[in-house]
Amino acid sequence: MAIVIDGKAVAAELRDGICKEVAMLKEKSGKVPGLAVVLVGENPASQVYVRMKRKGCEEVGIASYQHLLHAETSQEALLSLINKLNASPDVNGILVQLPLPSHIDERAIINAIDPRKDVDGFHPVNVGKVVIGDEDCFYPCTPFGCQVLINRHVNDLKGKHLVIVGRSNIVGKPLANMMVQKNKMANCVVTVCHTAAQDIAYYTRQADVLVVAAGKQNTVRGNMVKEGAVVIDVGVNRIADPDDPSKTILVGDVNFDEVSKVASAITPVPGGVGPMTIAMLLSNTLKAFKLQNRRA
Repeated sequence: MAIVIDGKAVAAELRDGICKEVAMLKEKSGKVPGLAVVLVGENPASQVYVRMKRKGCEEVGIASYQHLLHAETSQEALLSLINKLNASPDVNGILVQLPLPSHIDERAIINAIDPRKDVDGFHPVNVGKVVIGDEDCFYPCTPFGCQVLINRHVNDLKGKHLVIVGRSNIVGKPLANMMVQKNKMANCVVTVCHTAAQDIAYYTRQADVLVVAAGKQNTVRGNMVKEGAVVIDVGVNRIADPDDPSKTILVGDVNFDEVSKVASAITPVPGGVGPMTIAMLLSNTLKAFKLQNRRA
């Protein structure tokens, strides 16, 4: 049976390190990193994520600035707020919770964020820096969390075949660009496969490390995984509880019961990649603070 990778424990360890570093910065300079989170509308899932991010900030001593806007907020009003946050010396990181209401152009909003404060790692400047391997950038939080978990369970990634199922701008593409870089946390041979592949299993069976971010339950079954592979399941799918259809449960994109019998290590859902995402957001905010003060 595979080792079950405890994302909660790793995230807690990372938060503890961030907390200690923030405390030292406060003692030295009297300042702490600040994260502004902007939520437009009342999407229930987004509201939960925003609360979790605020709680994460409080736990490590990062200042949290929440901006909760009505769903009818105009694009111009949102851009005006972002400009104010860009100019604020107290705000080191800006995160606009997605998705946005349909009348707002998400790309225009992302592009308006100062790349030095883009702790989500979605601005084209940061995307470009990831591609060329510039370390003064912000990695998107979910793939960054995946990278950290992979490194905890693979001693030497050099030349390992990493296969990613999914090509989203949030996970698949950035992770591919991160893991192909020539550095100690990457240096993999990377394959990205997706819905255009006639036989996804042909690729997944080759993987030393398999990351699944397809957004569909049971995308990967046990017979699609090489013996001893490390499997990172990014999927979050809400389904009816087989034991009680009146309730729902969360499952990933990987059939955990089958794949855990073949893999050497695997992330569960929930409790795997999810907790890492907020930990990496806090890490990015701390990094933004240090980069901005270094350049000041």
